[in-house]
Amino acid sequence: MMIGALGDIHGEFEAADDIMKRHRDVSLWVCVGDVASNDGEYFTPPAPLYFVKGNNEEFDVLAAAIAGRPPSPMLHYLANGGPFIVGPWRVAALGGTFAPSWYNTPASQLPPSKGRKSMSASLKLGKSRDDKRRHFVRDEVLACKALANIDLFLTHEAPRPFYPAGRRIDAGKTVLNDVLAAMKPRLHLFGQAITTNSPTRCDKGSARSGLMW
Repeated sequence: MMIGALGDIHGEFEAADDIMKRHRDVSLWVCVGDVASNDGEYFTPPAPLYFVKGNNEEFDVLAAAIAGRPPSPMLHYLANGGPFIVGPWRVAALGGTFAPSWYNTPASQLPPSKGRKSMSASLKLGKSRDDKRRHFVRDEVLACKALANIDLFLTHEAPRPFYPAGRRIDAGKTVLNDVLAAMKPRLHLFGQAITTNSPTRCDKGSARSGLMW
């Protein structure tokens, strides 16, 4: 069985739909966050798609998904923590971004948006609504560090440093390095850092490790 992986979608639903339809042999997909459009809309993918939150989401929609009301039957939100069983894989999630000023706040106390600041099309959803639910917090990090036997770890933030196409990028968040050192997942996929790479297929030779991104 093979899983496909998508980077940040940012409302480019036609492109995501086209990619998924071109790979009909892939029965399950994952996404590293920022699925919503700038208007806070979501889409119905042509195959099951499991995603973590980015910093540009409609967080009331994600709260409804946690309560059992997903935005579409094929779109599955993975709240921070785990493990989640996605096909034959054990998956952990740590979506959202790191903010030192909110890091020690309980997730349930992160304040929601007070309304859109600007209707400017150039201002992305996360900043325009300033919804603090876009961040991950310490309690969620500790929960992820306690997980074991994880096949796939999905985050929105990158660890520090990271190496797109072999280039060292001295960015990312060291808190992710701490989680990775404790969890030791078989594979970690992250978003947020926008870079272009050629398509890659990864298959370590076992039925549980086929992954395309």
